[in-house]
Amino acid sequence: MKKIRIITDSNSGISQAEAKQLGIFVIPMPFTVNGEEFLEEISMSQEKFYELLAQNADVTTSQPSQFYLEELWTEELKSYDEILYIPMSSGLSATCENAKRYAENFDGKVFVVDNLRISITQKESVMEAIALLKMGRTASEIKGYLESTKDKNSIYITVGTLKYLKKGGRISAAAALLGSMLNAKPILSSRGLKFEKYGLVLALSQAKKKMIEKIRSELQTEFKQEYDEGRMVLSIAHTKNEKEAEKFKNEVLKEFPKLSFHFVDPLSLSVACHIGPGSLALAISVNNFQTL
Repeated sequence: MKKIRIITDSNSGISQAEAKQLGIFVIPMPFTVNGEEFLEEISMSQEKFYELLAQNADVTTSQPSQFYLEELWTEELKSYDEILYIPMSSGLSATCENAKRYAENFDGKVFVVDNLRISITQKESVMEAIALLKMGRTASEIKGYLESTKDKNSIYITVGTLKYLKKGGRISAAAALLGSMLNAKPILSSRGLKFEKYGLVLALSQAKKKMIEKIRSELQTEFKQEYDEGRMVLSIAHTKNEKEAEKFKNEVLKEFPKLSFHFVDPLSLSVACHIGPGSLALAISVNNFQTL
């Protein structure tokens, strides 16, 4: 049986410590603060990042270079026969498409998964991959499975400030000003290709209610079969909003007592660059191997 190395990136929300426990490798995603590049958890902590953000630091995102990925894969293939690489969605970053090109230089030993996941839904994919690996599946089979279930997930997120959406050009300056004056909270939704505006509310309580209502609707329609069979799971993510995230978890558990709940994770810093602190996300995704 071939030895397979699972690699993902920190956009999954999997910490370096957790990666060691799981027996996988997590690439720390690069980002820049005031023009200087850092790596999540390696050269900058979440605490320091938000401290600098509060000081109005200029933050931008980046991606692993071709040299970094090829060097990493070459080193890993000294100990493993194949690599299964699960990056963030190709719809939200060029990382995945670039990795596919780089993988062509590795004689079919690197399998790049493009299943349109990010954050807690990406983490769910990694957990399924680990389960499948334990079952003896090949890297090709795991890649095929993950890509075949790419549509079986949703993520909804409300932001704590409009500042970073405005900065990134995702909303106009006028809309940001009006939204701030009204204390409006947009709700964004994604299936991995892009984030779209799902709704606009005037209070966090309304945002949470609206996200719960949408998840309930999906469970009664497009995810009904998976839900009835106990194969859908919930998770929550946040940016520097842990207390509210834990509170939201309890509210979600009351609304969906029959669903498994998996994670309450901080969003990666490369995501936080675009939305800032105070966000709250609710995600649902398929996991056919959650009991393993």
